Amino acid sequence: MSNQILVPDVGEADEVSVIEILVHVGDVVSVDDSLIVLESEKASMEIPSPFAGRVSSIIIKEGDEVEEGDLLLELEGSEQETTSDEAPEPEAPVRETDTIQVAEQSSTPASLTSEVPTEQVVLVPDVGEAKDVVVTEILVSVGDTLAIEDSILVLESEKASMEIPTPMAGEVQAVLVAEGAEVDEGDELIRLVVSGSSDQAVSNSTGAASTETAPATTSEVSELETAAESLPAPAPAPAPAPALEKVRADASISDRDTDTALVYAGPAVRKQARELGVELDQVEGSGRQGRVVKEDIQAYVKQRLTSSSDVEGGSGIPAIPETDFTRWGEVEDVPMPRIRQFSARNLHRSWLNIPHVTQFDEADVTELEAFRKEPNSQLAAEGKKLTPLAFIVRACVSALKEYPRFNASIKADFSALTIKRYINIGIAVETDDGLMVPVIKDADQMGVVELAEACGELANAARDRKLTMDAMQGATFTISSLGGIGGTAFTPIVNAPEVAILGASRTSVSPQWNGESFVPRTMLPLSLSYDHRAIDGAEAARFTRYLSEVLTDIRRLIL
Repeated sequence: MSNQILVPDVGEADEVSVIEILVHVGDVVSVDDSLIVLESEKASMEIPSPFAGRVSSIIIKEGDEVEEGDLLLELEGSEQETTSDEAPEPEAPVRETDTIQVAEQSSTPASLTSEVPTEQVVLVPDVGEAKDVVVTEILVSVGDTLAIEDSILVLESEKASMEIPTPMAGEVQAVLVAEGAEVDEGDELIRLVVSGSSDQAVSNSTGAASTETAPATTSEVSELETAAESLPAPAPAPAPAPALEKVRADASISDRDTDTALVYAGPAVRKQARELGVELDQVEGSGRQGRVVKEDIQAYVKQRLTSSSDVEGGSGIPAIPETDFTRWGEVEDVPMPRIRQFSARNLHRSWLNIPHVTQFDEADVTELEAFRKEPNSQLAAEGKKLTPLAFIVRACVSALKEYPRFNASIKADFSALTIKRYINIGIAVETDDGLMVPVIKDADQMGVVELAEACGELANAARDRKLTMDAMQGATFTISSLGGIGGTAFTPIVNAPEVAILGASRTSVSPQWNGESFVPRTMLPLSLSYDHRAIDGAEAARFTRYLSEVLTDIRRLIL
């Protein structure tokens, strides 16, 4: 017996294309196995099988445009057919080939209700404003038994990497994403079988009654066979829709619509084009029927960047030519973690767009260091420790209140500064995957001990890949401390859309003139990089001077 799979209800989508066929003729599929991927201008969706069977024919092909009710493929030998030696008595004439709408559920007889496991799906949690969230590692396999809060996979954005725990216990029935896939909030990750009461799903697609129905007579079976033979042949495959032309279809389209909106491309490609600032109507599609694919966007951007060896009108920069290093010896290509890749892009973007200036200064922290070390023996019993970074954060909070222009962002058209009335301090943390910048929220509401605890907890979470997406967002000012490593000064890159970043190097003891003699003092080097479009040099000098004075005499923090 064969059954047909049709295109389900696709809502108000005008263009639905077959972008991937996941099965082949002869494949055996189970209930809910994905068969085909359809894509509209707003979403992609996998079409699952409502029953088990063997693929007997595939009617459509990749690139075809389809509508609700179109025939996709046919299955034979459903495992949900009755296995009784006697055919059940039908309630109505039964056809050999029945049509089943995808996702259509049959009613379940009350007599078959029993205590069976239920299915639950784990979704992508709230990821805030993070973009390009990618599945970098899947930690479970089908058949694994999970407890609540067990990690199931690792998500990574341009700023953070985080493990996703399961909110329920159960056995993994299916993993619904693949490594490398981009996901959004609410997307399905895995399906679990959880113990509980559920109605047993029974397929009534062939009109078969329950096992309690009286068997059919020989004459009735003969009539059914005769009726099946008289059925017309299956409908032919729908003809492919014509390629989308880059013109308005009718006068009802608003004048605000553009040729870009009518380009034949999926949502993922449109998102990529928006991020790269590419007008889709300028890109020639290489896909079926002129469809624009991601490779077309990449090729277009590469062509624009390499079309001229000179910078013309500030529209681009010369590309660094590829070099064959194997000419001089053996080489090894070591893949960069995604976080390091995103950091590289962000730093490059900030460096190109922000006119950086760095102001250097020193703070005499002799008394501060003495004061910091004194209570640490007592705090150690409570598992706490005062760190130099905590005092630097507290001093920066005071300086940002005194000079609010440093706690701001500049408008894209340079028409105004957006002054933030809250103070969130980002702290740069070195991890095995690259640099991460978790954020201390409402740092101005914390004391030095609380700031020390917050810095330690965020740094540990970053190194253990336990940071949430929200923990990486909302910074108004950033601190990069290299005091534990060394160095005398450096030029930190402003983390746009912030307008300033403070670098702190390693302290050193040097002779300082006190007006009468040279005395040994512990000096802390400070490096303040700032956006010269928003901040003048005189303001930066005053800011670092204020910081130095506060760190030299911490009593100023209580004024």
